[in-house]
Amino acid sequence: MASSSLWQRFQQYFLYYRDLDLSLDISRMKFPENFFEKMHPKIEKAFGAMRELEAGAIANPTEKRMVGHYWLRNPALAPTPELRTEIEDTVRRIKSFAEDVHAQKITAENGKSFRHVLLIGIGGSALGPQLVADALGSAHDPMNIFFFDNTDPDGFDRVFERMDDLLSQTLVIVISKSGGTKETRNGMLETEARFKDKQLPFNKHAVAVTGAGSDLDKYAEENKWLARFPMYDWIGGRTSVMSAVGLLPMALEGFDIDNFLAGAAAMDERTRIPDVTQNAAMLLALMWYYAGNGKGDKDMVIIPYKDRLALFAKYLQQLVMESLGKEKDLDGKTVHQGIAVYGNKGSTDQHAYVQQLRDGVLNFFVTFIEVRKDRRDKRFEVEDGITSGDYLQGFLRGTRSALYESGRESITISIPEMNAFNLGALIALYERAVGFYGSLVHINAYDQPGVEAGKKAATRLLQLQKQVTEKLATDREKTAEEIARSIDADPEDVFHMLRHLASNDPQIKLVPGEATVDDRFSLGDEV
Repeated sequence: MASSSLWQRFQQYFLYYRDLDLSLDISRMKFPENFFEKMHPKIEKAFGAMRELEAGAIANPTEKRMVGHYWLRNPALAPTPELRTEIEDTVRRIKSFAEDVHAQKITAENGKSFRHVLLIGIGGSALGPQLVADALGSAHDPMNIFFFDNTDPDGFDRVFERMDDLLSQTLVIVISKSGGTKETRNGMLETEARFKDKQLPFNKHAVAVTGAGSDLDKYAEENKWLARFPMYDWIGGRTSVMSAVGLLPMALEGFDIDNFLAGAAAMDERTRIPDVTQNAAMLLALMWYYAGNGKGDKDMVIIPYKDRLALFAKYLQQLVMESLGKEKDLDGKTVHQGIAVYGNKGSTDQHAYVQQLRDGVLNFFVTFIEVRKDRRDKRFEVEDGITSGDYLQGFLRGTRSALYESGRESITISIPEMNAFNLGALIALYERAVGFYGSLVHINAYDQPGVEAGKKAATRLLQLQKQVTEKLATDREKTAEEIARSIDADPEDVFHMLRHLASNDPQIKLVPGEATVDDRFSLGDEV
């Protein structure tokens, strides 16, 4: 396409929100002129569904729940006065708690001030706070933060190694809606044990963010933890960053939670506009639909040209893939929907997988995210009249042009600088785009049956492990197949289980056989 035609297309499809100083450019997506017209019935239905959701409809039918993350940044939208009050009170309590910690009104039992945070959670209970910490953090924050976001013992040890001498001044936040999430529970138990080893009272360092009446809520109350903050059943983990899940660590780190919420609220307001051409979230959802033929045929590559947004692609992996990756639509029809998301950051990616993006298989579309403000300190020139930030901008625009010349389509989002307001707006933009897209393809974007299936399978295997260990105590030097048959289990499950146990439990002995599957196992005395 000639440069004059591209300029005309840019003018037609460049959306700029002057009050937010944020723009969305879809001009390098090659959708036909009549695309919006053809999509009109689906668009109107999606706008209607979003209005109903925000009004308190049961927008998550499989779990029979409301979906209320938009109320978190505008409590006036909450469908009942009680919900509004609860949201507002929680924010006030979070601010008050953080202020008391910073003012040393809340201290460790030894009187020392809290200087560090250890956040224990998984999925949305960790990803949101991790993104915020990385995007907004600096060396001057009143508290620095560490994370347990898995059930990897080596991962626990690596974090403990970094903060072992800091525990006496560490506040621990345990986040689990149900209170039964095993990964989070395991991290909490390991942390409790480490505090005990250091002769530190864990309860004087611990805060819970959980559902009212959950196992964790009861445990925190019984053990007199410092504080408990609510998680609501109408908030999913992947959209929880503007609840206590994200706001509590934000406030402790000294970030501006009011501006964070205000940025999201401003984007929500802008993307309630029923005019497609002026609604950035709907335009984003429509571009996903166009690129993947409404079936997720192409991957979404996210490349923010800012180190502070390096975790944004990972954050969007959960938000987009957990929301949209569904086997069945709302009518129960098998559709296998979803959009694969990956990315890292520019210009790093130009020295990694952009080679394939330009010359390889065409199974993707790119979203470039530009942050126009280069740095907070004064300008530094690496060449006459040229800064490092000028290079970053040049690489973004150059890569965009090079990809387009090779028939690769892209979207560009631009924000003025990296701060709490703009991060809130960016997250809200994608949350609403995900909601709109879910309506466009007629799926429930707010449940996660596949995740629950994986949890149930893991529970079954852990129950099986107990059976295997009991069998080893009576049957010596048996193969995995022999043990499996004796307890009516899958031999492959038992085989992998025994190899794992032999690698970690000194009492489990492995006697090599002629072939690996002939290895024999027994339970002996620890050496």
